[in-house]
Formats: sequence, C-alpha cells, structure tokens
Amino acid sequence: MNKIAILYGSSGGNAESVARQVQDLFEGAADLFNVREVTLEEIRDYPYYIVGTSTTGMGDLQDDWEGFLPSFSNLDLSGKKVAIFALGDSASYSTSFAESMKVVYDEIADRTTIVGQVPDEGYTYDDSMAVIDGMFVGLPIDEDNEYDMTQERLAKWVEALKEEFL
Repeated sequence: MNKIAILYGSSGGNAESVARQVQDLFEGAADLFNVREVTLEEIRDYPYYIVGTSTTGMGDLQDDWEGFLPSFSNLDLSGKKVAIFALGDSASYSTSFAESMKVVYDEIADRTTIVGQVPDEGYTYDDSMAVIDGMFVGLPIDEDNEYDMTQERLAKWVEALKEEFL
C-alpha cells in the first residue's frame, strides 16, 4: 500500500484518464481506485487522498460519487489530507464550471485538511461555486475545450501535492 489513494468516478472515461495521469505523475507512490468498486476498508488507512470526479449537467456530481460520497464522508478523515480535481466543460456549462468538486468539498472540508487549491486565473468560464476568494477548491480540468492545457496543469498541481504528501 502506498501513502496516496486516488479515488475517481468516471462516466465517459475522462475522469479515469486524468486519474491515471495523476497516478503516473506520482511515479508509483499512489494507488488508484474506482469509487464504483472500492470499499471503505480498502482505503481506510491511507493518510492522503486525491478525489476525482466529472461534473454532469449543471454542476452535478458524477453518478458513482453520488452513491459513494455519503460513505466516504463518514470515514474518519481527521489528520488526513485530501486534494480534489474535477472535470468540467467551461464553454457549454460556463456558469457552473467544475462545480462537482464543490459538492465533495462541502461534504468533507470541516473534517479534514483540503490541499491543492488553484487560482482561477487562466480558465475561461463565467461562474463557478467551486471558486472561493479567487481560488478553485481543487483542480478543474476541461478536456472538452482546454485539453491542450491538461498536462501542464496536472504536472504543476502534482508537484505542489508532492510537497504536501511526500
């Protein structure tokens, strides 16, 4: 078992692809779990979590996360650190861009330390509840419109997380 558990929920495959890229950037220090199949017992002892989800509709949480988040939020997260990433479409859903990460954030922020927030600079969107004081609560990824920026954003984010986690 590594120190980092990457938990993802993916309907169309993009969130899974990004989760795998994050795992690769951690160079063997992270384990990958699909929330559709994982049990709390499998992830209970990790000190660090990276939570990844796609955003559906107008800022809604991905279906597998809808079922798993209540259990995950009951996990004892005290003394642990959690980073969040979410996929979104900044053009078609520019007023609710990547808001699924805010759903996760709201569920766990009072019981753990959230890390990996990023400035909202450089993103093209109109509004998002996932932004607090100019910072996204995690890393938003837009594979529909800003796919050419994904690798750079992930590399920079993971380097910052390595300082927190390793």
